[in-house]
Amino acid sequence: MQPGLGQISRRGALRVGAMAALAAYLAPRMAFADAAALEAALKKLFGDKKPAAGKIKLDIPEIAENGLVVPVTISVESPMTDADYVKAVHIFADGNPQPEVVSYHFTPACGNASASTRMRLAQTQNVVCFAEMSDGSLYSTSAQVKVTIGGCGG
Repeated sequence: MQPGLGQISRRGALRVGAMAALAAYLAPRMAFADAAALEAALKKLFGDKKPAAGKIKLDIPEIAENGLVVPVTISVESPMTDADYVKAVHIFADGNPQPEVVSYHFTPACGNASASTRMRLAQTQNVVCFAEMSDGSLYSTSAQVKVTIGGCGG
């Protein structure tokens, strides 16, 4: 029997039900990270170490016209010798559902500590970068990225 005007088929009802179940499942996971989530991630990685400023160059646009593909390049000053090198670089975005964006691990054999990627930013937010050095020291830098909708501001 064909559904009439204003009626829904069995297949249509199942489709709507499946979409509602998926939305209910994803909704809690789509919430943005808060300061507590970011602090917990940092504490897990670094304990109570306090980062110093300097050594990191974070190249990221101040205004991103498309939050789906924001280019980011990091480089860290280091001689990259066996005695003095960058162990890891971690990038966080405090307004994303998961604040941890990417981690890079380096060895002295890398020659330099630099990397490029593209990241997704859900909204205007701070991007924070941390560099762990072989001597145990920690450095950080940050930049705010304004994510616009279609280049119209926002």
